[in-house]
Amino acid sequence: MVGGQVADIEGERKPVDAAGLEYIHRSKTAALICASIVAGAIAGGAAGEDVERLRRFGENIGWAFQVVDDILDIEESSAALGKTAGKDQAQQKATYPSLFGLEKSRQIAGELSENAIRELDAYGLRGANLRALGEFLVARRS
Repeated sequence: MVGGQVADIEGERKPVDAAGLEYIHRSKTAALICASIVAGAIAGGAAGEDVERLRRFGENIGWAFQVVDDILDIEESSAALGKTAGKDQAQQKATYPSLFGLEKSRQIAGELSENAIRELDAYGLRGANLRALGEFLVARRS
């Protein structure tokens, strides 16, 4: 996560390509969310295959969360977000909307969410809470 933060800071006011942006998002937000999910799986005694499946869920949903966060920074007000809106653009940070535009960013977030939620199919109804959490993280407006 430290490497992702360094890349994020170094990427300010500089052009960043898709691979660099993916590295930043996967190394920061996605890694944090993934670690939380994997820790829960391990603490709960999950088998290796389940830990791996939940790791993939966590990586994808964490990445989608950050893409949505980038979108919300443009579309929502500071009051709605609970933080300063437009900060990414003001700092000229590397974001999905700055690289791909809003519509393509929404599409990317949706695909990442679908990939994440697909990992839960093996759990049927037992995966309902994680599925709902994943759907909420992408549909949220704040």
